[in-house]
Amino acid sequence: MRVLGIDPSLRSTGFGIVEEDGGRLKPVAFGIIKPTASFPLHLKLAEIETELETIIRTYGPAEAAIENAFYAQNMKTALLLGQVRGAALVAVAATGCGLAEYSALEIKKAVTGYGQADKEQVLTMVRSLLGLDDDDVPLDASDALAAAICHLNARSFQIKVGDKEPS
Repeated sequence: MRVLGIDPSLRSTGFGIVEEDGGRLKPVAFGIIKPTASFPLHLKLAEIETELETIIRTYGPAEAAIENAFYAQNMKTALLLGQVRGAALVAVAATGCGLAEYSALEIKKAVTGYGQADKEQVLTMVRSLLGLDDDDVPLDASDALAAAICHLNARSFQIKVGDKEPS
């Protein structure tokens, strides 16, 4: 099973593809999508959508995992994040890829055991779980890899307890 994790952000959307093979997790690809800073919002969103569609078509994940919208104190930030998530969701839908959504707490807990872990703790555990020695894993990419790991763990658990298809 191959899963794409997405960490949406207008400045730097993280992506990470993880494959589970015989109970082992393998990193397939990861990185960040940085839309052109000088572009207006609608063109930045189009860049994010196009890049994600290309990634999905290139690597062929069966499913994608993305962080749920969260409460933000700054309304403008929350609205922008919602628009980026929308672009990501359209990319996933356009390619026919399945989709699961998880809260930040669920994702952090799945990889660190602690729902309030900071980005550095998530990065450290993602490197450990995937056997990455590479110091060049951007934080947004590690968050995306964490979302993919969370989904693979959730799928595995649901299959073990008898659910035919994870929700």
